[in-house]
Amino acid sequence: MSSTSQPLSITQVLVCGATIVTLSMGIRHGFGLWLQPITQAQEWTRETFAFAIAIQNLVWGVSGIFAGMAADKFGAFRVIIIGALLYALGLCGMALTTTPLTFTLATGALIGMAQAGTTYAVIYGVIGRNVPAEKRSWAMGVAAAAGSFGQFLMVPTEGFLISHFGWQEALLALAAATLLMIPLARGLREPAFGGAAAPARQQSIGQALREAFKYPSFQLLMAGYFVCGFQVVFIGVHMPSYLKDQGLSPQVASYALALIGLFNVFGTYAAGVLGQKMPKKYILAFIYFARAIAISVFLLVPLSPMSVYVFSAVMGVLWLSTIPPTNATIAQIFGVAHLSMLGGFVFFSHQIGSFLGVWLGGYLYDKTGSYDIVWYIAIGLGVFAALVNLPVREAPIGRTPQAA
Repeated sequence: MSSTSQPLSITQVLVCGATIVTLSMGIRHGFGLWLQPITQAQEWTRETFAFAIAIQNLVWGVSGIFAGMAADKFGAFRVIIIGALLYALGLCGMALTTTPLTFTLATGALIGMAQAGTTYAVIYGVIGRNVPAEKRSWAMGVAAAAGSFGQFLMVPTEGFLISHFGWQEALLALAAATLLMIPLARGLREPAFGGAAAPARQQSIGQALREAFKYPSFQLLMAGYFVCGFQVVFIGVHMPSYLKDQGLSPQVASYALALIGLFNVFGTYAAGVLGQKMPKKYILAFIYFARAIAISVFLLVPLSPMSVYVFSAVMGVLWLSTIPPTNATIAQIFGVAHLSMLGGFVFFSHQIGSFLGVWLGGYLYDKTGSYDIVWYIAIGLGVFAALVNLPVREAPIGRTPQAA
């Protein structure tokens, strides 16, 4: 371990940080595989399961702000350990609870808090403090790609565990796997934590928030990110059941979610590279409009394993590729002094969309026996998000000395 006057090595930060994100995000992306096994075994409606996942996304969004604050004050090491323990406890509760309320508390509240402490916000803080500025964006891209690779790696693994050992045993096995984050967190323990001086800030937190929420472009970015959350979580959670309803095997869904994760590695990287060469608002508008087109074509063509795989590959390129241009635009407009906080509020908008996407999918399915209405809503929201990103002004905001 480096001395108290030295940062952690880039290799150490990336290996440990990326592996933690791989586990945390990989497990999370496979939760849709449990929808039918759990609802059938417990004799619950799909809305019951969907509501718990919706709460999970909402709790993650709220907790993420506070997890980031705690990591800044006490270090990521402690936050990740608490997150790993909550993850294991939540997965055990998900496997063993027998009532909708306790299932929601375990799956929604506990795992939501766990994800806040073991994913991007906390890991990015360590990267920001230990990686030189000229390599920081690249390093964050590696961590983001790890989350996508986690989906590619973990979702088929979860499908295998369910089919060979049962859904409860699969959850307990994953609970044990999350404890691997604890030794990995030791690699992110910063001996000189707090030694670096905090950047000088011209604004207080209150001033920065008032400025951002009054600025139309910030509101437009939040609106677009809301749509992102609605689409990706609805598809991630409900597509396995949609495919099974249409007569396709569970393995098709597992491979589909894995393909989304694999192709998102390339999509996220490409979005980051293009953001250095062209206006990011056009990249965002293209991503959202392309999602609307992809969903429309998917619903129009005859459903087959091949059509599912093609759709998954296309959606994978577009999946989380909104993250680099959205956060880079926030930094470009407002600067980096309050970037984590402002990014946290935009992510909270994403999680409100996630809540509605996953819950509405279960609610409308139970009411109509079909996911069609939610698919159509996802298409309409994609067009809406494409349009609202076009007026975004990416130029740095003008501040008077009084405002600062």
